[in-house]
Amino acid sequence: MPKKRGLMKKQGLLAVIAAIAIQLTLGIAYIWSVFQTGIADTIFNGNSASAALTFSILLAALSIGSIIGGTLAVKYTTRSVVFIGGIILSAGFFFASFVTAGFPQMLWITYGLMGGIGMGFTYSTTIACAQKWYPHKKGLVTGIIVSALGLGGVIFTPIVERLITIFGGVGSGEPKSFMVLSFVFLIVCSIGSIFLKNPPEGWMADSIASKSAAAKPVKIYMPKEMLKTPQFYLLTVTFMLACMGGLMMMGFAKPIAVAKGLGTTATIGVLAITMFNSLGRLLWGIISDKLGRINTIFILLAGTAVLSLLVNSANGYLIYVLIAFIGFFYGGFLSNFPSLTADLFGAKHMATNYGIVLLGFGGGAIISSIIAGHYRDIARDAGDISLMFPAFVIASCCAAAGIIMMFVLKRMIKKNSN
Repeated sequence: MPKKRGLMKKQGLLAVIAAIAIQLTLGIAYIWSVFQTGIADTIFNGNSASAALTFSILLAALSIGSIIGGTLAVKYTTRSVVFIGGIILSAGFFFASFVTAGFPQMLWITYGLMGGIGMGFTYSTTIACAQKWYPHKKGLVTGIIVSALGLGGVIFTPIVERLITIFGGVGSGEPKSFMVLSFVFLIVCSIGSIFLKNPPEGWMADSIASKSAAAKPVKIYMPKEMLKTPQFYLLTVTFMLACMGGLMMMGFAKPIAVAKGLGTTATIGVLAITMFNSLGRLLWGIISDKLGRINTIFILLAGTAVLSLLVNSANGYLIYVLIAFIGFFYGGFLSNFPSLTADLFGAKHMATNYGIVLLGFGGGAIISSIIAGHYRDIARDAGDISLMFPAFVIASCCAAAGIIMMFVLKRMIKKNSN
């Protein structure tokens, strides 16, 4: 028996390592800011909002892919779903390399829709798999897994910048870079999927005590049961509101730095938000195991509301500091919302349930890109980056509204536990 348990622990560790490797490559999606300027100028005729919508469609499609992938993982295996997801994601980037200005909307279908669905197949299923192996440390394990995605952005930013330069520079090198990245996705997801396997039933009880305020679910919720609860809607809408500021900065970190006169070092903005996004996912996940998921989200929302209001006043290298902190708080949302979903509705159907919750995130991605892209175009045409500030004011107000919704959710959980 001890030998068998030791073997099971080894399988769990390998599953987590494989999940980390896969999430590292998924982090490529979060460096869209590196592609934004070149793609906007050459494929979308200078329309920043249309170019940024590609990134937002990917994030929205990620939600759809997570729902489908989570459902299939329950019926079949996590391994097969991740493998298929890797193929879809790889194909999306591969076909994106052939998109031209003659039919720019095809980039929304390839990089955006196909890339997002493939990413969704792999994203929530790897998180759910890791949580099932370590249900007593959901915050820590989730933080490690999703921080790998953020770290992937740090690792791949200079690599992709170099690829773009090798293939002709900004405005020319993006398509061939997509093709190279498509093979990276295919190789890593195919190999990583081999080691992904859920633990057997009863490995650890789903109700292991957690210090989260939302822990100890009364029952295991199937997706259709979760949809009937007010907690789901509060959680999903708050997720949509919470991520606005981070998503806006994620897509426009480099253009904002360039507009503030930091063109020669603008890549630092991308590195700053991806690095601190990764760090935030890990640290806030650990903190939430101690402080509680909802209490942690309160702090993250308050920090985001304040930081978003400082974008206009930050000049010089201070903008990089602000970008880093926005990324740090944004990362916390991406480690706490999946853990809170598992706390509220159980771990068994977490991949599908969290995929549905991610619809809020996807909606926020589309809305934030439209808002930020609109004001970015106004600022660019006027030659005054301060005219983009209203977008971040809106993001701040959304974070403030999220605080109210989380307060309602906390009261509801407390009432139901009595």
